Amino acid sequence: MRIHPTAVLDKKAKLADDIEVGPYTIIGPNVEIGQATRIGSHVVIEGNTSIGENCNIFTGACIGSIPQDLKYKGAKSFLKIGSENIIREYVTLNPGTDEGGVTSVGDGNLLMVYSHVAHDCKIGNGCIIANSGTLAGHVNLEDKVVIGGLAAIHQFTRVGKLAIIGGCSKVVQDIPPFSTCDGHPARVYGLNVVGLRRSDISKEAQLALKKAFKILFHSRLCLKNAVEKARQEIQLFQEVEYLLDFIRSSKRGVCRGRGSTLKEDD
Repeated sequence: MRIHPTAVLDKKAKLADDIEVGPYTIIGPNVEIGQATRIGSHVVIEGNTSIGENCNIFTGACIGSIPQDLKYKGAKSFLKIGSENIIREYVTLNPGTDEGGVTSVGDGNLLMVYSHVAHDCKIGNGCIIANSGTLAGHVNLEDKVVIGGLAAIHQFTRVGKLAIIGGCSKVVQDIPPFSTCDGHPARVYGLNVVGLRRSDISKEAQLALKKAFKILFHSRLCLKNAVEKARQEIQLFQEVEYLLDFIRSSKRGVCRGRGSTLKEDD
């Protein structure tokens, strides 16, 4: 281990033998850190926190401190961070609120400066949260989601895979997968074509998704009828099925397109 002499590491912490720890960093007793993880200066890692391999944590990050939730009463909860994550300066990540509650971060994510992941959130793999992006409690980001700088995500909101949310957006309903969204509140603008191409989604499936988006998010049909119309008229590729299932399972409601004036229950 390459440990700066000013760092404070609790003897009970479980640390891989090749991690790097910078000046004035503090690591608590219930922390586990995997191989080849690099930790910068003035970082605080505490609580029941586990961090995987090959992560890179930058100056001033605060990881595992108790939830910013008035309901928290000292329960034993957890923060689990996977491998290959980049956690930039002054990022904050909190564990769950209730006994046994978990905040989880998958692999290969980039959390930029001042971004915040609150209690009981679940982040998949390959996500990007830009500067000062904020997740309230119980937010679920699926794989390869991109959140623009200063965007705020309401508690209990889901963001489907390969969705992009523009900077400064206010997200109060579920964001459909494969979508590009923006606004205050956020609305669906279109299909994340670039993301679909990079993920090797077939051209046929992309075309089907484009037709589905037109029906679901840019028509005057109520959402229930729009889902049924899409199911009847569009070839049900795996990606289309996933999109329709995501909408049907929504509890907060799904944000619609700019051209949609009806609510989902109208």
